[in-house]
Amino acid sequence: MPKDGKPGDPRSARGASGSSGSSGRGSSGSRPAGSRTSGGKGPAGKGGRTRPVTNVVSPQRPWGLIAAAIAVVVFAGAVLTYAVLKVREADANAIDSVSEIDGVQTYTDLSQDHTTATVTYEQSPPVGGPHEPPPGWADCTGTVYDVDIRHENAVHSLEHGAVWITYDPAALSDDDIATLADLVEGRAGRMMSPYEGLDAPVSIQAWGHQLKVDSADDPRLEEFADFLTLNSEFTPEPGASCENPDFIAAPRLASEDAAAPADGAAPTAAESSTTAPAE
Repeated sequence: MPKDGKPGDPRSARGASGSSGSSGRGSSGSRPAGSRTSGGKGPAGKGGRTRPVTNVVSPQRPWGLIAAAIAVVVFAGAVLTYAVLKVREADANAIDSVSEIDGVQTYTDLSQDHTTATVTYEQSPPVGGPHEPPPGWADCTGTVYDVDIRHENAVHSLEHGAVWITYDPAALSDDDIATLADLVEGRAGRMMSPYEGLDAPVSIQAWGHQLKVDSADDPRLEEFADFLTLNSEFTPEPGASCENPDFIAAPRLASEDAAAPADGAAPTAAESSTTAPAE
């Protein structure tokens, strides 16, 4: 009998068994393609594990801070615009010459002599001429007097570059006087006082210049003061002091008697009884 036909050949048994087993799995133990089970947990991802659900959170925008920042920017822009407009307005209203101020009277060849006598000035209020010797100038550091100060002392202040506002107390209200004081208080080189017998409600003086107006609200008063206060072009003694605390403490009055000149006549603006170098 051939060797291959020997019963009990293990190789034949394995081949038969393998063929039969393979056929059995294909017919009875098969599952649909692509289907897997993972411990009864349902469909699985790679490796049999489920993917966790991802929660997507939209970022929150700080609308309140953005709105506040925009408001600040808008406000700053408005303030800057207002400041620029004010500067342009001030430049447009700036005075480059006394002649631009309507109504200003100009006087020249004014004496700078010193005298202790009472002077009869050609202008009222005076705008220059003989005046009280040093240190007899009236304080002009933004000083508001409530008395008619001695004119000779006031003229000495004009020589130092001061602007002097005078007014008729009978013609103005308290509010009008306060309006004038606003042009003077805290302003170096300015002073103000009532003036008895003034022929206009308000008169403003600098050395050699004068303007008379009917109202304390007249804009020319501010123009005059801004242009001529301590203006070296028109000041005989630029840089001279306007401070005199002793005069503030005890102002000399226009009604005070002065020492009579030797010939018994009061000097005029063209001459004085006592002279000394100007200061």
